[in-house]
Amino acid sequence: MTDYPHVFSPLTIGTTPVRNRIFVPAHTTNYGENNLPSDRHLAYHRARAAGGAGLSIFEAIRVHRSSLGRQQGVNGYDPACIPRFARISEAVRNEGGRLFGQIIHLGRHIDGNYTRTPAWSASDIPWAATAPPPHPMTEKEIAQVCQAHGDVAANLIDAGLDGIELTMSHGHLLQQFMSPASNIRDDTYGGSLENRLRFPLDTLREVRKRLGPDKTLGIRISADEYLPGGLTLDDMTGIVRHLAQEVQVDFVNVSHSAYHGSYTVSTQMADMAFDIAHFQPLTRAINAALDRMPQKPVVMTACRYQRVAQAEDMLATGGADMIGMARAHIADAAIVFKAQTGREAETTPCISCNQGCAGMLALNLKITCLSNPTAGRESEWPTPSLVPTRAPKRVLVIGGGPGGMEAAATAAELGHSVTLVERRDILGGALLWAAKMPLRKEFTTLLHSQKSRLERAHVTVLLGTDAGPDLTHDGFDMVIHATGATPRAQPLASGGHALTLEAAIGDPDTLGRHVTLVDSLGTWSVASVAEWLTDLGKTVTLIAPTGNPGWAISMYSSFALRQRLKDKQVRIISNHALADFADGMVHLTDLSLGIASASIAADSVIAPLAAKPRHLRKQSGGKKIVNSIAIGDCQSARTALEAIYEGHECARTL
Repeated sequence: MTDYPHVFSPLTIGTTPVRNRIFVPAHTTNYGENNLPSDRHLAYHRARAAGGAGLSIFEAIRVHRSSLGRQQGVNGYDPACIPRFARISEAVRNEGGRLFGQIIHLGRHIDGNYTRTPAWSASDIPWAATAPPPHPMTEKEIAQVCQAHGDVAANLIDAGLDGIELTMSHGHLLQQFMSPASNIRDDTYGGSLENRLRFPLDTLREVRKRLGPDKTLGIRISADEYLPGGLTLDDMTGIVRHLAQEVQVDFVNVSHSAYHGSYTVSTQMADMAFDIAHFQPLTRAINAALDRMPQKPVVMTACRYQRVAQAEDMLATGGADMIGMARAHIADAAIVFKAQTGREAETTPCISCNQGCAGMLALNLKITCLSNPTAGRESEWPTPSLVPTRAPKRVLVIGGGPGGMEAAATAAELGHSVTLVERRDILGGALLWAAKMPLRKEFTTLLHSQKSRLERAHVTVLLGTDAGPDLTHDGFDMVIHATGATPRAQPLASGGHALTLEAAIGDPDTLGRHVTLVDSLGTWSVASVAEWLTDLGKTVTLIAPTGNPGWAISMYSSFALRQRLKDKQVRIISNHALADFADGMVHLTDLSLGIASASIAADSVIAPLAAKPRHLRKQSGGKKIVNSIAIGDCQSARTALEAIYEGHECARTL
């Protein structure tokens, strides 16, 4: 008897039977090669089907050359794609899953540099302040793209895929025509709602005509654009019902947001600062709007479902028929299987940090996962139990931060004998501060998971232990240094130093009411502390020498961060640098002019610099030099994303 009866009940979507109610939504991976599906795609989707997902939806398959964007973007119109999709479809089906294909034209989001073409859209409104104005499509081009959707849908069905998802979401082309925020045309494709729906509805009809009534077809929609002047939930409940009345729609996949250079884009893959309850009412409203239809479509939903228990709750209360778990499946391909077989405690958690997935997307790199470095490397790094070492070693890991724990657990899972030593009396390293930050607290879920892995893998953990010569001489074959870095703060002209983040977090009561922070790092660390201090009732001024605080944070989180800082009345002073702090006054330099600027009053100043890597001693074991390797911050002070990856990689090479 399963703990999740609703999750593990079968369902038929159109004519496609699926074994359970969990699906992997379409999400960009950047695994494409020369605009075609790759072997990396095949391994990635096979792993998630083998892990129990009932359905996977292949990412953003471009229908037209004007929508390619980059060489990692996969197209569905080149005949060469068909055998590649066929291999992936067969692999998923052999593992008991089903595969749909999401077809798309991205419209104005394509800058045209890759194909040397202009972006296409309804009107010449850029999607962001730094984006070029798109080309307003002609009626001939609209007809071409409409037919292209049908052609690509037919290709994917020929390749053996089980169904098609037509993209009307996330501010892509069809939504650009639907939305009054992006469509200001004065022809038959603009103005009234009927006109704005003409192209999307014609495209839906074309795809259904090409598939026929017996193939599964659905739509993905944004239930709210979260965009001033854009489509609201009230708009979309009527639109979705109208579409489903006009054309046979087998499923409606409910999402939200628009790909726009503002707050909305940071809701699309909502990070750990958002509560799941923020988005669930959208799906419930769309679901209710479709009630009492003669052939009601299956209603699917996604965003911030990290645990199978959350999916069960949404299903049990009638909020949706299927639950999408994208980032949760990036973090653990077997999340469904583990829940079904009583091994849920072994699940590698998604913490919605958006660093390995969305952060890599923003850099046009292949996605990975902070919690799970094997994401996207399923062929290179199979599950350790499948590839145990033939030459077990005695391994010493020095340092119990996230990188050291990852190295120790992975090495032990591969069959090595591992001892981990930590000089403090607690594991966690630089991430321990996260326990104090309400909006970053999900890092504690990761730390708990890592500790559990150490226990299951029988790693010997020595806390409060200094890794001195006696220990490192004790017959180890390999020493992994994960000793971290020493915090540093900016020196002041008057001779002192500002506070480090660690010092400030350790005793916030001593900071006074008025606190100035300087963000020279650009990561989450300073911005998180700024938010936390305002929540404690302090007045915070944030100095941003580069122009924006958190400049290394991707747009998939940064716009929401800036909105929260604004809501919390954090004063941001851009293009200034800290010169000194003395007698209660912060002295600044205006970087645009290179001169002293006005001074501001403060009770304390926090100005962290990049931490200094802790230098390593060469360790000897008897008469031989013990092999050693450094990972994480003791090489270069960065983030947990790099530390965990390097810990895992190191363990794989022992």
